[in-house]
Amino acid sequence: MYRNTYAEINLENIESNVKKIIKSYSDYEYYFGVVKADCYGHDDLQTIKAIVNGGCNYLCVATLDEAIEIRRGMKEIPILCLGVIDKNDIYVCKKENITVTISSLEYIREVEKLNEQILENLKVHLKINTGMNRLGIKKKEELQEVYKIAKDKKMNIEGIYTHIFEASNEAKYNVQIDKFKNMIDVIPKNEIRIIHTSASEAMSKYDKIEDVNGCRLGIIMYGFTEEKYLKLKSTFSLKSEVIQINELKPGETVGYNGIYKSLEYEKIAVVSIRLCRWDYS
Repeated sequence: MYRNTYAEINLENIESNVKKIIKSYSDYEYYFGVVKADCYGHDDLQTIKAIVNGGCNYLCVATLDEAIEIRRGMKEIPILCLGVIDKNDIYVCKKENITVTISSLEYIREVEKLNEQILENLKVHLKINTGMNRLGIKKKEELQEVYKIAKDKKMNIEGIYTHIFEASNEAKYNVQIDKFKNMIDVIPKNEIRIIHTSASEAMSKYDKIEDVNGCRLGIIMYGFTEEKYLKLKSTFSLKSEVIQINELKPGETVGYNGIYKSLEYEKIAVVSIRLCRWDYS
C-alpha cells in the first residue's frame, strides 16, 4: 500500500489473446473464462470484462464470494462455481443466477432437503471425477442417482464436466476421456446442454471430442502456453522502485548467510517490493 510497487495489466492484450484462442479453436460453442483467484493474480473487474469482450461467454470461479463480486459488476454473464457451495447458501445462487457444481451423491442428498422453490430451475453442472481425485462423482451408479434426484427436484441440469489432471501425458489424458465417456453414457447426455472437459493445456494439445461443446480457458488467456503459433502477448508486468544501489568488490556477499558471492566488481540494486498479500482480518 505504501510502496511504489504495482502490477501493470494490459487489458488490450488479454482481449486480443482471448480472440486469438477462440479463433484458433473455433469449433466450441461455450468458452468458459476461468477467473478464480483474482484472475490468477490479474485482479480487477476490468480484466474480466476484457475476457468477456474477447469472446468468453461463460465464467468460472472457485468460490461463491468470487461469483458475487463479479455479479455486482456484470449482471448477465453466466457464472459457474467450480467449488462446493454450502447448502445453506444455495438460495444466494438461485437469486444471483450462479450455476452450482454437484460433485457427489452425498452433497446432492443434503441439497435436496432445501425448499422446492429454491431448487426448481436451479442451474447445476455435474462434475465427474476421472482421476484428479479431488471433487467429482466417481461411480456410474452414483451418477445415475445424482441425475435422478436433480430431475425429481426439477433442477436445470445444464452441464456436465471433468478436469484433466495431466494433459501433457497423452496416455493419461486418453484414460480420463474414456472414463468420462463411459460414465456419462449412463444418463441421457443429449438432454444436457453443455459438456466441457478441457482446460487450457488439453484444449491446445488435443482435438475437440465429439459431443463436447465447451472448453475452459485459464492461464492461456494471459499468454502462458507452449503453443507458440498462437503468438499470444504478455499481459502482466510487475514494477517497483530501486531504493539503493550497492557497489560490491569481488568476494563480497549479499543477503542472509551470504548465499550470493560477487565474482567481480558489481552493482547490486535493492528493490522495494512485496511478494505477498497479508490478511489482517
